[in-house]
Amino acid sequence: MKLTIIKGFLLATLAICNIACEDDLQYGPLVRDNRPAVPVTFPGATTYGGNPYIEVSTAAGGAIKFTLSIPSSSGRTIKEITKVAAGATAINAGSLNTTAALITATPIPASGTTATFETTLAAFRAKYPAVNVTPTGNPLSPREIAFIFLVTLDDGTQIVTQQVRARILA
Repeated sequence: MKLTIIKGFLLATLAICNIACEDDLQYGPLVRDNRPAVPVTFPGATTYGGNPYIEVSTAAGGAIKFTLSIPSSSGRTIKEITKVAAGATAINAGSLNTTAALITATPIPASGTTATFETTLAAFRAKYPAVNVTPTGNPLSPREIAFIFLVTLDDGTQIVTQQVRARILA
């Protein structure tokens, strides 16, 4: 009798676990990756598992240039870089809605599957004087500044890119 009761409890426990776990396969919007149908990549940028980055040399004038690209197989083209937010490495997608964080006042037109954003360290310093852009001199902990882009495609779809960084070297 005792063995029958234990078996009944085990069977009920397994049935409850099976029912309780069925919904775990259906991820809601808060716990799933929000990946755009058309990914934006940064050719020429380097990454080691984190945010992509480019290296900017103060000795070479501090030119900052990001190329944004979408796959040609997507059937879409980039209409414009609508907004660019910049600042210290704490910027995020919400920074695109903050006027003080925007480094560009007007959209940057594009054509085809690539678009280019260019600025300089001098222009960055003028817009964000509180952000330290002095190279650290230590290659293991370089100074970085960050950018995030709102890209509009030819069909009106808007994509917020991941954060990209510029490492400042002497």
